[in-house]
Amino acid sequence: MFFSLELPVAGLAPDPVVLCGTRGCTPGVSGAIVHSLSHLFTLILDQSSTSIFAPQGTPARSIFGLSMLVLSICSVIFLIVAGLLLFTLIRYRHRRGYTQREPAQIYGSTQIELSWTVLPILIVVVLFLATARVIFVTQTAAKPSNALDVVVIGHQFWWEYRYPKLGIVTANELHVPVSEPDHPTPTYLTMSSADTDHSFWVPRLAGKMDLIPNKVNTMWIDPEKPGLYLGQCAQYCGVQHAKMLLRVYADSPAEFSAWIKKQQQTALQTPTAAAGRAVFEANACVNCHTISGTSAHGTFGPNLSHVASRDTIASGAVPNNPQNLRAFIDDPAHFKPGVLMPAMHLIQRDLDAVTQYLSTLH
Repeated sequence: MFFSLELPVAGLAPDPVVLCGTRGCTPGVSGAIVHSLSHLFTLILDQSSTSIFAPQGTPARSIFGLSMLVLSICSVIFLIVAGLLLFTLIRYRHRRGYTQREPAQIYGSTQIELSWTVLPILIVVVLFLATARVIFVTQTAAKPSNALDVVVIGHQFWWEYRYPKLGIVTANELHVPVSEPDHPTPTYLTMSSADTDHSFWVPRLAGKMDLIPNKVNTMWIDPEKPGLYLGQCAQYCGVQHAKMLLRVYADSPAEFSAWIKKQQQTALQTPTAAAGRAVFEANACVNCHTISGTSAHGTFGPNLSHVASRDTIASGAVPNNPQNLRAFIDDPAHFKPGVLMPAMHLIQRDLDAVTQYLSTLH
């Protein structure tokens, strides 16, 4: 697992820095340096929806505590070294009328040699122990019985999400319940890749986790507040790596239950969209995509059973509306050059019919 640097949310009083795990939080490094850095970075960077300085989950908060410890130590070292260099430049600068002479020669200093040997060793030991603790509490946390299980599969260049206990398969937009303090409901993600290396990274919820072919990795998230959390594939995976985006929706318990119920139903297919369904089933679309209640059972491309209920298409690249949907069906490379979906080259009537049909799949 990779770690990221994160700070408290802007507008809130800075709390003492803590290292948190599933068994609770314990006080960590605090003080003026940490709080000043927290406040500074919060004001500058917390406006971004992908800000690593506004953690909203236990793993992200644990990483935040470790990151602030590392940043504090490095800042002190930088200030000391830079201060000594600045003092030397000013104190011993060349002056008018100064007669240069060779300074007194000192051959070795036991005190100095001990200090630059012992202090770095102590710093490395502290950082090692702190890092090992965070890795332990995030990667070996006991899985609660009420945890949500989601299988994440990385494709070029989109995300597949399977809810094995709920019988739901969707794409690109991950819905999970909020983990309330009095009723923790973490989401455990079982990850693998269908083709090449990918990396799942939602900065405000957790660190990065790689998706590697023929290997299963796991991680967990527990969003503390409802909302949309954005992320990105963080491992170069091909020409459209930059547009392999992540959208995690943290829903309230009621909203998540309603989403589950809707996803488990067969999408209503209106009579006016019958022509579009016929075009869809008569073309190569059925070889790559699945739509429940039809003859389409392809797995190479995203599941389209409820595609109209998603906010975006093309793995978050563009908003989901009839105009963009029609353009993507006609020529996917218009939005994502190098995408694996071929251009369908349908006649205008069939293109309009398929667009209308997919727009009804809520």
